[in-house]
Amino acid sequence: MSKDTVMSDKKSMRMKPVLALLAVTLLAGCADRSGTVGSIPDDYRTNHPIVISEKEQVADIPVGHADTRLSITQRSIVQNVLANYHANGSGVIHILLPAGTSNERAAARLRDDIVATLRKSGVKPFNISSERYQADADESAPIRLSYSAMTASTGPCGQWPKDILDTADNKHYQNFGCASQNNLAAQIANPADLLGPRATTSIDAERRGVVIDAYRKAAAPTPVRTQDVNY
Repeated sequence: MSKDTVMSDKKSMRMKPVLALLAVTLLAGCADRSGTVGSIPDDYRTNHPIVISEKEQVADIPVGHADTRLSITQRSIVQNVLANYHANGSGVIHILLPAGTSNERAAARLRDDIVATLRKSGVKPFNISSERYQADADESAPIRLSYSAMTASTGPCGQWPKDILDTADNKHYQNFGCASQNNLAAQIANPADLLGPRATTSIDAERRGVVIDAYRKAAAPTPVRTQDVNY
């Protein structure tokens, strides 16, 4: 065997590991690294949805020892309850009077005034209920108005199951968007608006007549002068 042949065989033996490593590298580049994350939603509106449900609404009316009729402040609380009840509520309005307190008699006197206000606003007699609840004798317990109403809300916030500094997956943390969803739900005046648009209201016939009359006369629009605009 010649010297050149021996050298060639030695070079071939040294090149085989290098070629094998290159082949493994090329095959690794063709590998499919896409993994399945699972059914973890990446939208805060999905993680913290706003849902509509019937919940108990409670309003407290402060009662003084010498109160005989509803004051302006007390009456405004009752009227605010009525506005929400007529808009979103249903069923019975419960008037909860404190028992065993120093203002128990004053609360009983205000009950008739509250009932009269409810009746005057259109609440039927069978939808008004008066009950008593036991309170601390040392406190001036309030009168509570309780009723059920459709309410928009989200789940509780403050869930931190993972370290928020772990951002390797480039995903937001679980509590992300919860506070803003809660604030948005609290601002919704009519929860039914989330279910669909409201019915079309009737048109303003008088305004429509003015517009059509101006169109028939081909009247040019009158520009508004700057001094006529009130900011």
